[in-house]
Amino acid sequence: MTRRLLIGIAAILLFAGPPDAPDVQRHWLDPPGRRAILSGWNRTLAAQQEEAGSPRVTAPLTILQLNDVYSITPIDGAGGLARVATLKQRLTAAGRTPFMMLAGDFLSSSVESTVFKGEQMIAALNAAGLDMATLGNHEFDFGIDVLLQRMAEARFQWVISNVIDTATGQPIGGAAPYVVRTFGSLKVGFIGLCLTAGTVTPDKLNRIRLVDAVEAAGTYLPALKSAGVDVIVALTHLTFDEDRRLAERFPEIDLIVGGHEHFPITAIENRTLISKAGSDAKFVARIDLGRRSTGTTERFYELIPITGAITDEPRTAVVVNSYMSRMGAELDAVVGASRVPLEGRALRLRASETNLGDLIADAIRADAGADLAILNSGAIRGDRLHQAGPLTRRTLLELHPFGNIVCKVEVTGRIVLEALNSGVSKLPAAAGQFPQVSGLTMGVDPSAPVGQRVRDVRINGRPLELDRIYTVAIPDFVLSGGDEYSVFSGQRVLVSPEAGNLLVTAIEKYLKTAGEVAPAVEGRITIGR
Repeated sequence: MTRRLLIGIAAILLFAGPPDAPDVQRHWLDPPGRRAILSGWNRTLAAQQEEAGSPRVTAPLTILQLNDVYSITPIDGAGGLARVATLKQRLTAAGRTPFMMLAGDFLSSSVESTVFKGEQMIAALNAAGLDMATLGNHEFDFGIDVLLQRMAEARFQWVISNVIDTATGQPIGGAAPYVVRTFGSLKVGFIGLCLTAGTVTPDKLNRIRLVDAVEAAGTYLPALKSAGVDVIVALTHLTFDEDRRLAERFPEIDLIVGGHEHFPITAIENRTLISKAGSDAKFVARIDLGRRSTGTTERFYELIPITGAITDEPRTAVVVNSYMSRMGAELDAVVGASRVPLEGRALRLRASETNLGDLIADAIRADAGADLAILNSGAIRGDRLHQAGPLTRRTLLELHPFGNIVCKVEVTGRIVLEALNSGVSKLPAAAGQFPQVSGLTMGVDPSAPVGQRVRDVRINGRPLELDRIYTVAIPDFVLSGGDEYSVFSGQRVLVSPEAGNLLVTAIEKYLKTAGEVAPAVEGRITIGR
């Protein structure tokens, strides 16, 4: 076999381990990359470091990989940049040479980033000792000016080979197109590659030009070879398929430190190791690199869970805590206002159209730029009537505490009809799958057989055409089949969970644009025979 792939169930086994929940998961990868030997369950990190004969004893470089980090604090007990900082310090104290790399997506999106526009991430990563980063699609969320400001604030190295400032013809923000660094006896070359298709809206790309990742790699890899590097590392924020194609096209790349997917992936394509460490620093991938006397590259891999067993590094914790204390006050910031009460009581939301449901459905439709929106009512929480008046960020989080992402799919009218029928299938009972909608109207007969209850559907005033293609904004929870919306499985995804905005961010943007709203029940959903 020319490649070995550990993804899906295999990837889950890799990082989840056997039932006794190991502390770390690791495997040695032989230079040709044709086999992976899993070993070392339930060993402590310190014991592994002292293990006689381990390649890590002599490997000159220890890469610590992060990607898709949206929170500076732990989430459900996992992650936290102050803990990651401790891990790096422990490795340094043990005589290693840790080099922390971040494979894009960290300036956005999170509730904190809606307030600080990524400032908190740069500050925390500076404190934690990040060494190198490349851009992800979410680095463009606040526009080029904010991105340039954040890049200037960073104390770490940016390496970006395919995002070009049109004014200078050079990588954006003074980033390096490639970097050569020496670690002991090992000379390492780095390139950085960012997604170029379908994940960044054109309005966010003024003043820059995106170059195809393979084209950019073909431009700069010869320079690394000319520099006489021993090892080539590509720091990427690409889809897994794009990383595989990169490895197929350029077998001289020893390691791809990648991002974009939000779950751990370890794979070997030909001779190239591809690693993705999940999201939100819940895991850190440790990859030790060395060189044999024969000239082949040595690689040792482990996926380290970042849990409460790792204490916070004090200086990083001070930075993190300062932003979180400021966040408390920022949650009370007013982002808009409603001239009318907003109906958020669960029994109403889950069995009928409400003005709050209309408002949120309108917000996600506007955010995605879709023909219509379908939102499961169970996504709207708070279970109360919100009185007219100012709306704060805290209110928005009360309305939607889940962190769902706005996605966009392309489907036929037939799929739209099936989704709507699924949404009303529990009537007259109230259910979380009941749809709140935007861009459409429909009639519902609760007495009709399940699957045949929806009729007279109109999309933006025109009759639904079963064979016509429509774009639909939905939460990622619905995209994944939540609340019995399995109908969207296998449909074409235009904006994925990795590329979309937080639902609360979409609502905030909508309210800020409108300033003041007065949503009314418009007859989007008419229930009765």
